[in-house]
Amino acid sequence: VQLQASGGGLVQAGGSLRLSCVASGFTIDDYGVCWFRQAPKKEREAIYCISNRGTVTWYADSVGGRFTISSDNAKNTAYLQMNRLEPEDTAVYYCAAAEEIQGYPPLPESMPYWGKGTLVTVSS
Repeated sequence: VQLQASGGGLVQAGGSLRLSCVASGFTIDDYGVCWFRQAPKKEREAIYCISNRGTVTWYADSVGGRFTISSDNAKNTAYLQMNRLEPEDTAVYYCAAAEEIQGYPPLPESMPYWGKGTLVTVSS
């Protein structure tokens, strides 16, 4: 099971980015996928999750109305569309997967599979 996250970069406040998380070794629709982020000197936090089969989605209050999670089963890829970005969104973003997401928000240690992070920097 492998995850490959990409799509980070430098963007001005108010701008948009789309992060991608390509899965290999498993079918992404069979797993719950979450996006986490970790800002400097802060704990890693879950911000958006979609359960297996897409039956449940959850998001943190801090990103509601601005971020959206989706997946493309044909590409075995999950996405995080981030709009109206704010400097406070600056962080390393990670995608993670689990056969079953253990509660919302999930704790990082409850997710067994992780991609490498992708850095998002939002300038003011």
